[in-house]
Order: sequence, then structure tokens, then C-alpha cells
Amino acid sequence: TVNDLTVAGAKPMYISAGFIIEEGLSLDVLDKIIVSMKQAAEKAGVMIVTGDTKVVEKGSADRIFINTSGIGIFHENLSIENDISPGDKILINGSIGNHGIAVMIARNELKLQSNIASDTAPLNLLILPLLEKYPSEIKFMRDVTRGGLATVLNEICGHREFGITVKEKQIPIDDDVKAVCEILGLDPLYIANEGKAIFVVRADAADEILDIMRSLPYGENAAIIGEISEMNKSRVVMRTGIGTGRIIDMPTGEQLPRIC
Repeated sequence: TVNDLTVAGAKPMYISAGFIIEEGLSLDVLDKIIVSMKQAAEKAGVMIVTGDTKVVEKGSADRIFINTSGIGIFHENLSIENDISPGDKILINGSIGNHGIAVMIARNELKLQSNIASDTAPLNLLILPLLEKYPSEIKFMRDVTRGGLATVLNEICGHREFGITVKEKQIPIDDDVKAVCEILGLDPLYIANEGKAIFVVRADAADEILDIMRSLPYGENAAIIGEISEMNKSRVVMRTGIGTGRIIDMPTGEQLPRIC
């Protein structure tokens, strides 16, 4: 919720949390969740101010469901435009796929030797300083969650008069994530994230924004991964490492069970 508010150009302020708890859930598990939420709220600089709790019969829920909503405040000087045009550059603030793979390994108790951890992060600490400095140069933002990078890129250019070209070698993916995806036959472009956002920015400001992004929290591994193109209207095309073009389609299903 913090990230949803932030990519809309708002400073997150207040959060509500609704709990649906299955009868029999361990109090230790509930306590761990609540402490984690408290720590995350403090890190993001938001307050959890209201909520509701319902307990349902055993078998009526998958242990616990939590839904949140939030309120943010637009800064008076912010004006995110949406006049995306050919030549604009596409940036991402770091490596993709870590969250989805980390959750999958934990859920399925896979005996894989890896140090993959979720990338969950409050992106307001990265994005709000960028918007203060580049209120007109940043044309579009979207957090990359369920459906992964491929889905967001398709949503940007779908039914539009432009396409998107990305370069495979420039998309940051950790080696451990690549290895697990290769073993299990998964495509990291479609894996969920919880601490990543896509930015469409003016071409003449892209390098400067990238440098600033790399100096901010959660932007250390930021990269320019592609650009808006006049070719391949409404399509996302990836230039592979061997120089060929691969069409990146909208997913027709999910590679993993829903996790967010």
C-alpha cells in the first residue's frame, strides 16, 4: 500500500489493516506478523491508525488474510505527467524476481542452497526525493508486483501508439535467482517483486536520474533497461544477448500461486 501511494505521487501517511483469522492460528504466528508490520510501518514512516479483526471457522481461510488501504498526501509541486513518447527511457531500481522466488522456496520447503531474500521495501524512501528533484522529468511510475516486469511493461504500451524495447543484458537479475529459475523452468520477467518500480523518464534526464537513484535507499542497483519505441506498437520486444528479438507477451496465467 505504501508503494501504491508513492508511485501515484503521494506521500504515504496512514494505513488501515483488516485481519481475517482462521480459527486455530497460533498466537506466536500472529505476534510475529504484527511485530513485522510495526517494524515495516516505522521504516516507511507511516502510521497504522485503524483496522478490524474477524475470526472465521477452521477451514474457511488459509490461516490468515490481511488487507490494507492507505491515505497519502500529494506534494503541491508534484505533477506526474503521462505524455509518454518515443525516445523516453525506462528505468528500474534493482534486481527482479527475488520476492517471488524467496516465497516459493519457503512455501515449498525446497532444499536449494541460496541466499535469496525478499526485496520487500518502502519505495517512498527512494521515490519521493526523486519527485522533489525531477517533478516533470519523471513521466510514469508503477511498482512491479504480481505478474512481474513483463506485465507492467505490457500495461504501459498496451493499446498505445508506441511500443517498448528492452535489452536482456541490462535487466538486473541476481545470479541465484537466475539459477533457481533455470532449475524450475521459470521466467524471472514474470516473477513477483515487492520492492521494485518502473520509471519512464525523459531521455535527456535519464542518466542524471539514474545516478541520483543509485545514491538513494533501494536504488543501488538501478539500471536503464530500455526505451519507448515508435516500432512494434503496443508490443514489448526484448533484444536478447545474441541480438535477436523476443516478444514479451502479457501472461495468460501465473507461474506461482498468488502471493500478494
